[in-house]
Amino acid sequence: MHAKTDSSEITSYGSSPPRRPSYYVQSPSHESTPAHSPAGSPPRSAHGHHSRESSTSRFSGTIKPAGGSGKINPNDPNGTARYNGEKGGLWREGRTITEEDGLLREEMEDETEEREGIPRRWCYVIGFVLAFLILFFFFALILWGASHNKHPVVTMNSITFHNFVVQAGTDASLVPTELSTLNSTLKLSYRNTGSFFGVHVSSMPLVLYYSQVVLATGNINNFYQARKSQRSMNIIIGGNMVPLYGGGSTLSSTTGKNSVPVNLTLNFTLRSRAYVLGKLVKPKFYSIVQCDIKLDQNKLGSSISLKNSCQYSH
Repeated sequence: MHAKTDSSEITSYGSSPPRRPSYYVQSPSHESTPAHSPAGSPPRSAHGHHSRESSTSRFSGTIKPAGGSGKINPNDPNGTARYNGEKGGLWREGRTITEEDGLLREEMEDETEEREGIPRRWCYVIGFVLAFLILFFFFALILWGASHNKHPVVTMNSITFHNFVVQAGTDASLVPTELSTLNSTLKLSYRNTGSFFGVHVSSMPLVLYYSQVVLATGNINNFYQARKSQRSMNIIIGGNMVPLYGGGSTLSSTTGKNSVPVNLTLNFTLRSRAYVLGKLVKPKFYSIVQCDIKLDQNKLGSSISLKNSCQYSH
């Protein structure tokens, strides 16, 4: 290493652009070599200050100015200010780079969400809604299954014929035929077996047949039956001056009464609807009743039991 004079150092520092200051790390040496200070201070003996220079060199780094390779004198206030300014600029530059990295990361996440189609928070909302709908569907299915087996019970009790007359006459178009008149009262009971729902009940017309000929009809008014309850009903079934058109030839007699029992058939259908979960779960129940009845004109006004004469189906 060749030592430089003060004039050469000043010329180099003034002509070349400013650079970051350089600090050299020197390993301790036993040779007696002159050492020059960074600012051109008078040379000192290496023997007296060897340990101090060695300890100082261990903690020294390399700092260069932004625009050149010149050395900065630590005793120069301009050089110290320049170094501090460069440190502040580097800190601001690092902070700017960090903020730009954060913005780029957010933009990349937004682009990733746009490419995926649905943001993550909307996925959570959609998942919650789907889970709720699935649970609600299973709950409604359980209610439907529990209510589907709760069929209402219809029981035919008895029927009473008040009169039955067959006589000759004409229909509305003046065609000669036999005409039938029959009046009767039917007693039945209806029971709702559902423990957590009521039912709305309606009925098809009650029809009383002889062979294939309709002798009398009746109707049941619509009603509502509460849960775990029952009611008894009396229904009037009658027909007045019903033309038979030859079908009732065996029923005619000179007195208007037939001593032979007449086989009649009674048919009707009850429809019950329950609203278990509003209009979402509303099971329907059908009760089809068919009864075989023997009409004995000699026992008019007497009650005829129907407990063993009817068939029920759903």
